[in-house]
Amino acid sequence: MQNTKLLLTSFTLVGLLALAGCSFPGVYKIDIQQGNVVTQDMIDQLRPGMTRRQVRFIMGNPLLTDTFHANRWDYLYSLQPGGGERQQERVSLIFSDDDKLMSLAGDFMPGVSRDEAILGKDSGTTVEAPAQNVETPKKKEKPAKPGSLLDQIQKDVDGVKTVPVPTPEPLDTSPQ
Repeated sequence: MQNTKLLLTSFTLVGLLALAGCSFPGVYKIDIQQGNVVTQDMIDQLRPGMTRRQVRFIMGNPLLTDTFHANRWDYLYSLQPGGGERQQERVSLIFSDDDKLMSLAGDFMPGVSRDEAILGKDSGTTVEAPAQNVETPKKKEKPAKPGSLLDQIQKDVDGVKTVPVPTPEPLDTSPQ
């Protein structure tokens, strides 16, 4: 009787340890990635007026295309480090009726690098909504000392001549 009780207790203890092994410290858990990987560089390449083909070349195929909103593409990405908390990012691209990129919304914004924010470096770039008919007062800057590096740079900037950008002629679409 004593051996049976000891054997039953041993099996119960081994069974509980086997079940607890899934969350036992030191057990390797894989990182789970799902969706489209979207980087800040990809977002920075997007421009209003791009066609769907151009956007698909830069971003890849969207994860979600809604049948009720045909002009909207959604890119989702989630990462759950082994045993850690799940992180999710999303970007929605809106197209006009003539298949041109109009806007984007989501966790990424043009010109704002999240990588530098995570690493603790400030890129110094911010995205602000354009103000309508509001003039901001300019700070009075001290003129650069003659012969200094700032004075030389200012002279170089002032001496730059603008060159018009050539625009290609539109293709003739008339049937021949």
